[in-house]
Amino acid sequence: MKKVMLKTTLSLAVTLASTQIFAAGFAINEQSISGMGTGFAGRSSSADDASTIFGNPAGMSRIKREQVTGGAAMLDAHTDISRASSSPNGGTNHGDMVPFIAVPMGYYVKPIDDKWAVGVGVYAPFGLVTDYESNFGGRYFGSKSDVKVVTLQPTVSYAFNDKVSIGFGPTINRIDGKLESNLSITQAAGDGEVKIKGDDTALGYNIGVLVQATDSTRMGLTYHSKVKYKLEGNTKVNYNVLGLIGQNPSQKYDASLDLTTPESVDFSVTHQLDDQWTLYAGSTWTRWSRLKEITVENSGVPGVLNGQFGSITEEQNWHDTWAHAIGASYQLNKQWVLRTGLSFDQSPTNNVDRSPRIPTGDRKIFSLGAGWSPTDDLTIDVAYSYLREEAVKVNNSNDRGQSYNAKYQNWANGFGVGATYRF
Repeated sequence: MKKVMLKTTLSLAVTLASTQIFAAGFAINEQSISGMGTGFAGRSSSADDASTIFGNPAGMSRIKREQVTGGAAMLDAHTDISRASSSPNGGTNHGDMVPFIAVPMGYYVKPIDDKWAVGVGVYAPFGLVTDYESNFGGRYFGSKSDVKVVTLQPTVSYAFNDKVSIGFGPTINRIDGKLESNLSITQAAGDGEVKIKGDDTALGYNIGVLVQATDSTRMGLTYHSKVKYKLEGNTKVNYNVLGLIGQNPSQKYDASLDLTTPESVDFSVTHQLDDQWTLYAGSTWTRWSRLKEITVENSGVPGVLNGQFGSITEEQNWHDTWAHAIGASYQLNKQWVLRTGLSFDQSPTNNVDRSPRIPTGDRKIFSLGAGWSPTDDLTIDVAYSYLREEAVKVNNSNDRGQSYNAKYQNWANGFGVGATYRF
């Protein structure tokens, strides 16, 4: 029982599946449309608009006019499932379990004087929506997930001089999740359902430093802290066989889950070749090795069912990852800037513990973008990214003889549109 239940409760924590978005694990990259155009190369050193609040809060020192930046990234994801087998036999494997989704963002920066600037940002650092068909072959290991994390970040920056600045922003993070999977204790009894929901609010912080090393080269370093959550919610079990042992077939238990989202370090360089060409490069390290196991505690479970629903633990054994990106922009004229980038992103999962909720592998992402400034006060940014992952295998089984094995191939198209208005 432990394996099936945890594959559902797991979604409250880690199965914010990476086929959703253009970052590994359950992180979201899309906090900037201008950054999306260069594949997020130079994210901590470019400071092109108010979205630097996320990329590097020290970058607010480069913004000389009060401004608002907002936008949304849309994702059209696809999955091919092949070589699928399951026990009990049967079930479908349509793939394409990710609906068309949008990731919004918004930022405001106000310079106070030559040294101080303040701002605030709202963005999504993690998130998931997956929805398999009702008769999915791997439904005992995850069928539906809807998890959102929204962050509010008030921010301040200080420029020591025209070369070095720092920035800091506490983060207020809200996580909310609703998950579903199928449940079967015996093949003869048919399927029941497990539905879990939980939420929490927790604090973290982002801190960064920006150095203008030469007239043409700028370096940035950003640290995004870990965030500790204790999700509180409930587990609902609807299963007709429970009535055979004197229990109501619909049960609801209080549930709690401790989760720590990982810290990350982003280092990047921006180099202006001339009045037209600018080059970007960057690397991000994420401490996914924090995710060794997940434990869900359900309280109020009757003694006869406590062994099935009381405390559930499963190994994850994720590992730390690196992401690397290179990019370039070309200032075509006063109104137009063109962008491109290439990214390489490691997956934190392994071949033993990978599930249908996180069927992710290492990925490559190619990006294009453009910025149009019809006036000095307004810039409109657009971006497109194409992601393709290596093919990976899912091999799941539990102690009731249920199993699901398949090969997954994921790819996605990302579209971004945003605007910056300067007062």
